[in-house]
Amino acid sequence: MDGDASVLAALQARLQHRFSQPKLLARALTHRSFSSEHNERLEFLGDSVLNLAVAAMLYERLGALPEGDLSRVRANLVKQETLHQIAAGLGLSDVLKLGEGEARSGGQRRPSILADALEAVIGAVHLDAGYDAAEALVHRLYRDVEINPGMQAAAKDPKTELQEWLQGRKMKLPVYRVAGVLGAAHKQTFDVECEIPELGATERGIGPSRRAGEQAAAAAMLQTLKSRQK
Repeated sequence: MDGDASVLAALQARLQHRFSQPKLLARALTHRSFSSEHNERLEFLGDSVLNLAVAAMLYERLGALPEGDLSRVRANLVKQETLHQIAAGLGLSDVLKLGEGEARSGGQRRPSILADALEAVIGAVHLDAGYDAAEALVHRLYRDVEINPGMQAAAKDPKTELQEWLQGRKMKLPVYRVAGVLGAAHKQTFDVECEIPELGATERGIGPSRRAGEQAAAAAMLQTLKSRQK
């Protein structure tokens, strides 16, 4: 077994999932600075799988909480900081493939890169073995993460606040799209669009990662919506 295969086998043991398509795992661990065969599409998929799996988990465990509080607890569990901690515990920083510039700038330990890689791994498991396997992985990943109603007191990030604002008015959730990616692979800027079709409203945000760009776009949208109310 060569070095890469041995490293991936060790990670699969930690994940408690053996891939029938190992190339999916390899891609999930590949940053766009390393190759055109990178993990961003898997990250996109994994983000949705993660949110659904965590929502179902909270629905079962916190049956007394209303919708708004469930949303806030979920936001705490899927935020970058939490995902970064889980990814670090799995040792993802040691198996990521990054371009030279990104590696030199400390990309292996950058919270946004590790959080995105974890979502990509979840997406890879979903493609490899289906939703049930991906959901089971999410449950294992959160086994040691504290989950309690008190998390509702945590500060809201712009995406969560916007989501609650819309839900309180019986409106659909916003749609986020990456409008453009600027800069060198190791120092990129993401231009993200936030759209609320029901209101015919669109705002843009810029950040060093897709996640940061979404937060910036959500903050801009909140400012616009609140100004309309004045």
